[in-house]
Amino acid sequence: MDLSLLAEQIVNGLSIGGVYALIALGYTLVYGILTMINFAHGEIFMVGSFMGYWTLAFLEQKGLLWDWPQLSVIVAMSLSVITCGILGSALERFAYRPLRTAPRLAPLISAIGASIFLQNLIMVMVKGRMRVYPDIIPLTGIEVGGIFVSHFQILIIGVSLLLMVALWIFIRRTKVGIAMRAVAEDKMAASLMGIDVNRIIQVTFLVGSSLAAVAGVMVGMYYSQINHMMGFIPGIKAFTAAVVGGIGNIPGAMLGGFLLGILESLSVNILPAQYKDVVAFSILVAVLVFRPRGILGEVVGERV
Repeated sequence: MDLSLLAEQIVNGLSIGGVYALIALGYTLVYGILTMINFAHGEIFMVGSFMGYWTLAFLEQKGLLWDWPQLSVIVAMSLSVITCGILGSALERFAYRPLRTAPRLAPLISAIGASIFLQNLIMVMVKGRMRVYPDIIPLTGIEVGGIFVSHFQILIIGVSLLLMVALWIFIRRTKVGIAMRAVAEDKMAASLMGIDVNRIIQVTFLVGSSLAAVAGVMVGMYYSQINHMMGFIPGIKAFTAAVVGGIGNIPGAMLGGFLLGILESLSVNILPAQYKDVVAFSILVAVLVFRPRGILGEVVGERV
C-alpha cells in the first residue's frame, strides 16, 4: 500500500474514531456508575444531529446562516447539547431511575424501548424522509508531505480531543467529578458522606448525552445526509469501542474509539467497503473472547 494513501486512511480513521470515542464516553460513564448499558444512547446522538440540522435550517431560512457560518455552527451545537442534555436527564429520571433496584434485565428492556420510541418519534416528525445539512463547511484543506487533510477533518479531530481532555479534567479535578467517582465506587457510602446520588447520576447522563450531541452535529455536517435510523450503527460501534478499550474506563473509551476508527478505515483497502461493519464487530468478538475487560481493563470498584 502506498504510504501517502495509508496516511490519508489513518487520518480518515482518526476523524470517524473521534466521533466513536465521543459517543463511547457516554456508554462508559453510565456503565461506570450504574453498571448498565444505555442502549438509547445512539438515538440521543441521532436527536442531536437532527437538532443541529433544524437549527441551521432555521438560520438559513432567516438569512443568517451564510452571513455568520462559524457562529451558526456554534449555535447549532449549543442548542443540540442543551436539547440532548435535557433528553438524557429525562431518560434517566423516568425510564431508568424507577428500575434501579429491579433485576438487571429490566433497565435493559427499558433502554431498548426508549431507543425505539425516539426512533419513531423523529420518524413521525420528519415523515420518514432523509434530511440534508446545509453545505456550510468548505471542502478545503492542507497538504502535508503529499497527504491531503481537510479542514473539517482537523475540526472533528481537534474538537473530539478537546472535549475528551475537558471531560478528563472534569472527572479528576472538579467536585462533581470527584462525587461521580465516589458514586461509581459505592453508592451507599457516597450517600452517607452527603453526596446526592440521584443528582450525580443525572449529571452523568447529561454529560454523556451532551458529548453525543456534539458528535451528532459533526457527523451531520461531515456526511450531509441524516435520517431517523442513523443512531443505530454508530451507537453499536461506539459500544464496541467502549468494550474494546475497557468499558467503565474513560481513557479506554477514547483509545477504543480511535483504534476502531483506524482499523475500520484501513480495512476498506483490503475488503469491500460494505464489510467495514463486519470488521468492527469481529474486533468486538475477538476482544470478548481473548480480553473480556478490554485493552486498558474495565474499571472495577475495590471492596474494602
